[in-house]
Amino acid sequence: MAMLKAIKEDKIQSNHQITPDSIAYLIAILVDNFINKIGKDEISILDLSIGSGNLLFALFNQIDKNKKIDLTGIDNDDSLISVGSISSEMQDIDIDLIHQDATSQILKNKFDLVISDLPVGYYPIDENIQNYVTKSDQGHSYVHHLLIEQAINKLNDGGFGLFLVPSNLFETQESKKLLSFIQDNAYLQSIINLPSDLFMNKSARKSLIILQKHGNSSKQVKKVMLGELPSFKEVKQVKKFISQLVKWESNDLLR
Repeated sequence: MAMLKAIKEDKIQSNHQITPDSIAYLIAILVDNFINKIGKDEISILDLSIGSGNLLFALFNQIDKNKKIDLTGIDNDDSLISVGSISSEMQDIDIDLIHQDATSQILKNKFDLVISDLPVGYYPIDENIQNYVTKSDQGHSYVHHLLIEQAINKLNDGGFGLFLVPSNLFETQESKKLLSFIQDNAYLQSIINLPSDLFMNKSARKSLIILQKHGNSSKQVKKVMLGELPSFKEVKQVKKFISQLVKWESNDLLR
């Protein structure tokens, strides 16, 4: 609560704001089904931009623990990852926190799931990303494009990526390379626009996208889930939407 108050009063920049628990709850429902579908006793989950850890920790606290969950979080902001370390200790959550640039080589093995509330904006060090397919031909590249590429590369075959991204992700001129990379390496299974009243203005609005890496019997769903999550003030509509989403996940995505 203290962090939420500080964000509101100090107008903390968007990339430092914590992910609302309501969104973490929605992602947790989806992740729970993914975990039960994966035929392994140990599931590895990566957050490429963990920040203070609110998304990953809230998710972890809500999912079924019938399997061993191996958590990894990466962030290049030492102050945020320090907060995340304290938070994980207070909640008794075992996690491997890595302080590094998430576009750099990640030494750990691949993951079953990658989830992240991706930072938005330009990546400033062009020489670090010369091997990236999604880098811009001119000027700086979008960091959220780069991290989606990194995430897909770090997924096991058939693994899932759930990302909070700008709602206009595929509407910019720079998105052509990103779309091409996704088409070559993963299936875009869902785009869900989040409630507009969660964000300070229209330009800050985000969506939840679900990607599934090619391989291991993965396939493009016949019905891509496109929708708009109602305002959380509309409780009945939200429950109805989540019910439809879970039904689609079970009957279409994970069938």
